[in-house]
Amino acid sequence: MSEWIAYDEYENIELLRNGAAARIVLNRPHALNAWDSGIGADLKDAIARVETDTSIRAVEIRGAGRAFSSGADLKEGFSDLDENGAPNLEKALHDRYHPVMLGIRRMPKPVLASVHGPAVGVACSMALACDLVLASESAYFLLSFASIGLVPDGGASAFIPARAGFSRASEMALLAERVSGTQAAEWGLVNRLVSDDEFEAASEALILKLSKGATSSYAGAKAQLNASCFPNLEAQLALEATLQQGQAASADFREGVTAFLEGRDARFGED
Repeated sequence: MSEWIAYDEYENIELLRNGAAARIVLNRPHALNAWDSGIGADLKDAIARVETDTSIRAVEIRGAGRAFSSGADLKEGFSDLDENGAPNLEKALHDRYHPVMLGIRRMPKPVLASVHGPAVGVACSMALACDLVLASESAYFLLSFASIGLVPDGGASAFIPARAGFSRASEMALLAERVSGTQAAEWGLVNRLVSDDEFEAASEALILKLSKGATSSYAGAKAQLNASCFPNLEAQLALEATLQQGQAASADFREGVTAFLEGRDARFGED
């Protein structure tokens, strides 16, 4: 393994570089790298930082510890409320999450997601927003929104159909069941699947290969694929946020979050 050195300092992530490759590491391993307001702000800044640095030619996103990321940190609570007293999920999506997804797609250089362990909720969206996804056999992908009375967000409703088709996207959105690394490879959600033992070497080899490639060619290919697959991505993100805000005031969401925090199954539709 070659040496990765600190590139910039953040509280909730690590930003490293190895030659022309950058590595963004979600670094809240005690919480399975769950997204709180801090990790969201750091990710937003780091994505912008590596995008504008022309000496960086390829970017990898991964998680520290046992997970890629367990998604939004529900235990953080909801301090930002809308005019009706409901959690302002729409604002959080526009301010915290959308800049990351749009930054990944618009970046004129390849972005690799290296996924081991869980990639849940908005973290699943982020992984699948990347140009290439390398997964270990222990990885799994999960849209858990329906289990807490919410709808998919972070671009999941665009990225999953583009990768795996309507049927698979419907299954993930409605059933909220884990998709294993092996199943994700069979569905076309991920580009490459490797054993856990091979994961570190495979991810490093792939990001270093990308960092030595023809960056302008990669940028052109991304522009083509964005035009073909995601011509209305901003509108889709806005739709997700609007629908999510509607769910934020729903009885289903209140029951879903309460059940999650109490460690029990949600009882939707009960009086």
